Order: sequence, then C-alpha cells, then structure tokens
Amino acid sequence: MRRTVSAGGLVLPALGQGGWNVGDDPARAADETAALRRGLALGMNLIDTAEMYGGGRSETRIGAALRGVPRANYLLVSKVLPQNAARPALFESCDDSLRRLQTDYLDLYLLHWRGDIPLEETVDGLEALVKAGKIRRWGVSNFDTPDMEELWRVPGGARCAANQVLYHLGSRGIEYDLLPWLRAHGVAAMAYCPLAQAGRLRGVHGDLLASQTLRDVADRYGVGVMPLLLAFVLRQPHVMAIPKASRPAHVEENAKALTLAVSDEDWAALDQDFWPPTAKMHLDIE
Repeated sequence: MRRTVSAGGLVLPALGQGGWNVGDDPARAADETAALRRGLALGMNLIDTAEMYGGGRSETRIGAALRGVPRANYLLVSKVLPQNAARPALFESCDDSLRRLQTDYLDLYLLHWRGDIPLEETVDGLEALVKAGKIRRWGVSNFDTPDMEELWRVPGGARCAANQVLYHLGSRGIEYDLLPWLRAHGVAAMAYCPLAQAGRLRGVHGDLLASQTLRDVADRYGVGVMPLLLAFVLRQPHVMAIPKASRPAHVEENAKALTLAVSDEDWAALDQDFWPPTAKMHLDIE
C-alpha cells in the first residue's frame, strides 16, 4: 500500500525528493535529472525546492528535468523568502517560481521562515494566490509551536496545510511539543535534512554516523544507514520526508525505507544512543 500524508486534504507521498543544491553544478545536470525521474517512477512524486536555493537555479533545473512529464504525475513545493511574503512581492515571487519550474501552479507554497512582515499580510496574500489558482495549498517552514499558535490566531491561519522543519534521528526536539501540536491540528510535518545531510549535521548527540548501534541495526535489516534514518522519520504519523539525492542509485537506496519494518526492540536500542526529548528544546534549523 502506498504510504501518504494529508496536508489540508492534499495527499502527499510519505517520501518525496528535496531540491537543495540541485542546479548548482552544470556538470551534475544529467545525474540530477535522472535521479528526479527515477524518484517519480518509485512513487516519490513530490519535489521540494525554494526561490532561495541557488538563487532560483534549483527551480530552473527541476523545471527542465520534468519537461515532458504530465503535470498530474508529480507535486511541486516551493518556498518564498520572508522579505517577499506580502503583496505585491509575494505574487511576483510566486510567478517567478512558476516560470522557472515551467508550470502554471504549485501544489504547496511555503513561507520559508518568519521575517518582519506580519503574518496577517502573508496569510492574506497566500489565500489570494489560492483563489487565483496559482497554488493549491499553502504552509510554513521553520515554525516552532509558539509560531504555529500565533498563526492559528490570524484570520485564515488555520488553513495552513504543512510545516517544514528539520528532523532526523540526531535532532528530535520537535517530538516533545511541535509534532504533537501539528498532529492535533491536522497539519502535515515535512522533514527536511532527514538524513542529516549524509551525517554531516551533528545534532545534539554528536556525530550521527559514528554510532555503532546505528550500523548494527541497519546491518540486521540488510540495508545501509540512510534507509534506516528515513524509516525513523517516517514511523511518525503525519510526517513525510524530503531527502535530496543526486544520483538514481541514491534514490533507489532511499526508497528502501518505505518497506523497512524495524522492530520495537531495535528502535529502543537507537533511543539509547539518540534519546528522545524530555523537555522543550530550541527549534533546530541546521
């Protein structure tokens, strides 16, 4: 059965594809295109990007990679910078993203992080984009629980469909209060850097990939560490992950997470190395 997450009624695959650094190196264009298309074939048909990524290069590369693929076969997520989060700049940013992505609508449009523009103005503009048919749903990124509570007090704020936040085995702070809040309010959580940037992000527990327990558990299931890290994120209800993969082989490895059934005993063993939060923690962003 295909695993999905609901974002304001929009059905998203539990495992999508990230666009950070995609388009930065012209020499990687063929591999990146092949990886994105391989992901679509494996059911990872949500692709995430942002106007900030490479100053638009990510959107441009993704748009070129998807040329000729029926638009109904994939979902596109992009993000607007906080300084552009009110009209008319919001509409201009959205139009620029649509042009670079070679599409006439986004499935999900996110405020990349909070800035100085009042949430009321941003929500008003995002709702206008929905009415104009330029986006299907809107959401936020890097919002902690107090931010979400404030958003819910804004007229129309409760129509937020998703919150994209950093989440991986080495950074579990959102499990304490943010994930339960999102779940209770029907907001999808999108986990970025679910592979901790191939272990480069250390988190609160130190070097993620230095854990012998992590390697031992992965070995028991006959997979590499990366599918196990993804399976950890995906075991949470209402959470989807958007790992970036630059080659088809990496995409195929990531896809193994969808069929990985890890025992409670093995998750408990990992908890000993990467313990769950017992108090409110600062929202991790890197």
